Amino acid sequence: MNMTESKIALDYARDGFVFPLDIVTREEAEELRADLERGEAELADDPKRLGLLRGFPARFLPSFDRLVRHPKMVEAAQAVLGPDVMVWGSGLFIKEANTPSYVSWHQDLTYWGLDKAEETTLWVALSPTTEESGCMRFIPGSHRERIVPHADSFAAENLLTRGQEIQVEVDEEAAVDVVLQPGQASLHHGHLFHASGPNGTGDRRIGAAIRYIAPTMRARSGPETEVALVAGEDRFGHFAIVPPPARRMDAADFETVAADAERREQILFEGTGGRRRKPR
Repeated sequence: MNMTESKIALDYARDGFVFPLDIVTREEAEELRADLERGEAELADDPKRLGLLRGFPARFLPSFDRLVRHPKMVEAAQAVLGPDVMVWGSGLFIKEANTPSYVSWHQDLTYWGLDKAEETTLWVALSPTTEESGCMRFIPGSHRERIVPHADSFAAENLLTRGQEIQVEVDEEAAVDVVLQPGQASLHHGHLFHASGPNGTGDRRIGAAIRYIAPTMRARSGPETEVALVAGEDRFGHFAIVPPPARRMDAADFETVAADAERREQILFEGTGGRRRKPR
């Protein structure tokens, strides 16, 4: 572990997060955004596939697959997870310009069905992420909590799948605003209390949340659950390792990812009586 990785590990252990991390240039971030928005335009009349693109961009766009495998991303994940690293997911959080969408206080690992906490998220800004645009807010040290009780609201403007929200008191006075410029990232623990407010600016607020896990983890969605191995080796076989996309937005990939998404959602929406958020 080099000095940079050592500092990341120390700060992460103390606070549960690290930011800002310089990952790609502003120009590269703009290219990623442009590629995504081309895909969104191509799928404008196909809401199911559009939802899959936004939920799993690295499975369809080679540019995003390169992002999740970027050496700076992988090194940051390795600093807290060890040498062997997989990508569990790569979803987008998009707040349209001047909209009330928000994310309630929550812990990421609440409903994913993973058996341990060997997970970390690198959240990469593809547009300016400021207090005005609804940046994330972190509660330092809250990662030391195990999963606390959450309640589901399914609130229309809540970007979380179930509108889940922590049911213990959160000291918002202690919150840290995670301001990022395009191409920068934050790193946070799966138990960290975090939230974000609405976007009051004239531009979309776009972030890619790349979820890294150690291969020791297991998922209740089963060994067919698809992941990408981006560093080291898998000595456990708890997941199905998939290759990078062979082509941009390949039709066959949409079928494969749709089946994987359904496996995951069976776990994610347990206890809701079949209630699910409609695609946006």
